[in-house]
Amino acid sequence: MAAHENSAKPGTAKAGLDVARNGWFTELSTMWKGQGLSFQVEKTLFQDKSEFQDVCVFQTQAFGKVLVLDGVIQCSEKDEFAYQEMIAHLPLCGLAEAPKRVLVVGGGDGGVLREVARHDSVTDIQIAEIDGMVPEVAKQFFPQMAIGFSDPRVTVHITDGIKYVQEAEENSFDVIIVDSSDPVGPAEVLFQKPFFEAMHRAIRPGGMVCTQAESLWLHLGIIKELAAMCHSVFKGGDVRYGYTTVPTYPSGQIGFLLCSKKGNSSVDPRIPKREPSAAPSKDYPALRYYNSAVHKAAFALPQFASTELGSRINQG
Repeated sequence: MAAHENSAKPGTAKAGLDVARNGWFTELSTMWKGQGLSFQVEKTLFQDKSEFQDVCVFQTQAFGKVLVLDGVIQCSEKDEFAYQEMIAHLPLCGLAEAPKRVLVVGGGDGGVLREVARHDSVTDIQIAEIDGMVPEVAKQFFPQMAIGFSDPRVTVHITDGIKYVQEAEENSFDVIIVDSSDPVGPAEVLFQKPFFEAMHRAIRPGGMVCTQAESLWLHLGIIKELAAMCHSVFKGGDVRYGYTTVPTYPSGQIGFLLCSKKGNSSVDPRIPKREPSAAPSKDYPALRYYNSAVHKAAFALPQFASTELGSRINQG
């Protein structure tokens, strides 16, 4: 990617906690200069540095427990479902044929696994997460998300996601979901062309990749570059931008690029082909954000975004 990411540097939870020492945390990043979401922190529950990043969990008054990596909010108990449900069900319900084999890259908190497991057509769920500390922290502090790890269809690989995808058999997955953090630190390579070329090779014809694709309000330049790159990799296929609303993410909005590999018939992910199945166990929460109407609406872009993205994505 270009200079947008080159100026961004990993942060720490301590830097955010130091903004105001009287019990508040402010999310700071060069990716959203001049602004920062603040939380009143009741207690810091965990703080350590893994081999790859700064990891912190704290209890807040407004949003419950919050997971922070390199000083950036990844999820909160109150609103995590708005992200997890949409990044999973947009591709899984939008795919022409019911998915069977699914790969999750990143997603170490288990939330995407939880949502993938709602689809009873899926027989095999692989996850490649680079940082082994994240799943362990999630299991301890976010059991409602980490429940995804308990599904018997799940196989966990603590490994480099790019390496895992590059070594995967050709045409071996129906869907790949990339639940990455921002293009800073260990996640930066997940926004680059070699990774998308490897994913294109790994999914079957008619299969789909869904990747975290930033905020229209803050990162339109990044999204334009990413969409143009996807358009060049998924030639003859389909590239769409859909989005969801998450209060604890910068600007309250975050999007996904859904890229379909050319197959025997066209794939339009805007139209849901199926509903998520019943929850695999009584411990699963009910769906709280996703439904078929929200699925369709997720691809309706505001005019400024539609104009800026132009032919880089399929809009018809």
